[in-house]
Amino acid sequence: MTLLDINGLKTYYRADNGWVRATDDVSLSIDRGETVGLVGESGSGKTTLAKSIIRLLSDNAEIVDGSINFDGTEVTELSDKELRKQIRWSEISMIPQNAMNGFDPVYTVGQQIVQVIRHHEDGTSKKEARERARSLFDELGIEPDRVDDYPHQFSGGMAQRAMIALALALSPSLVLADEPTTALDVVIQDRILDTIKEMQEELNSAMIMITHDMSVVSETCDRIAVVYGGRIVEIADTETIITNPRHPYTLGLRNAFPDINDDDQELISIPGTPPELVDPGEGCRFAPRCPFAEQECWEETPEAESYGDGHAVECHRADEIDHLQEEAGKKETWTEQDLGRPEDSQSDQPEEVMLDD
Repeated sequence: MTLLDINGLKTYYRADNGWVRATDDVSLSIDRGETVGLVGESGSGKTTLAKSIIRLLSDNAEIVDGSINFDGTEVTELSDKELRKQIRWSEISMIPQNAMNGFDPVYTVGQQIVQVIRHHEDGTSKKEARERARSLFDELGIEPDRVDDYPHQFSGGMAQRAMIALALALSPSLVLADEPTTALDVVIQDRILDTIKEMQEELNSAMIMITHDMSVVSETCDRIAVVYGGRIVEIADTETIITNPRHPYTLGLRNAFPDINDDDQELISIPGTPPELVDPGEGCRFAPRCPFAEQECWEETPEAESYGDGHAVECHRADEIDHLQEEAGKKETWTEQDLGRPEDSQSDQPEEVMLDD
């Protein structure tokens, strides 16, 4: 059953030189209990998409078009007061990229969890809320008495677990996890991912996992949406994205994903940088970095094409999958290509001169 249905979402940022199209015509549906990963480089629009869902955007950001339907409620039509009372934390919670930035340093972690619980549950006493906070700490492997500690007294991994406790305190239907394991060592990262998954399954919560790390989504997600230049360029179940992607950008990301079964694997980076989104123009936004780009790719924005079982791709050359996959695995494909707009086929021909009779 569909829990979240996003259609044609456009979230732009006002800048001195125009509107930055951070999320540009994005559509995405998520079922109850499902985990969907948003993968892409920094600046691709992943976090903006997540923050748009709960309208937790900066002052210079605006949802200019599109629909965000959460469990039958149109989020874009709610007032700030309705959002705070009906949606944020109680139905949709967020685990921020940096847990320390998510806590107020002048209050204990326990006080902040208690405040969130009591704000949304009028009949819950302070004692009951505190006991729930202690119970959550215990489930997450934190000594319950540490609810009385301040944020600065927690290590990075422990602060991240405490933020998970806050995010799950009201048993939300949807959790937005924005790079929840960034800057943590591999052992702590693995523990936190296991904890998030266990708590999610216990609550039957859906989750959006935002990351640039393909290994994280491969372990935790049912489906993966690949985001580039403010658009979802490919989406499919996790196995398909990892083993049989069709978009050149996804193939490029896969090249940078180490395979533990291949000792001789050489990781290959994608050349160039993400696009300027103030005026991206027509054409595929990955074309300036794509070794397979042709004239059409520069001139026409590709529409999403279906390849069955929920697999959709925005690429003019997605039908040439065998060739793309073979060539994309070669380092020289990405390093020896002269990337950039191809010369028009007629550019080297002299212009026809029409003479008067």
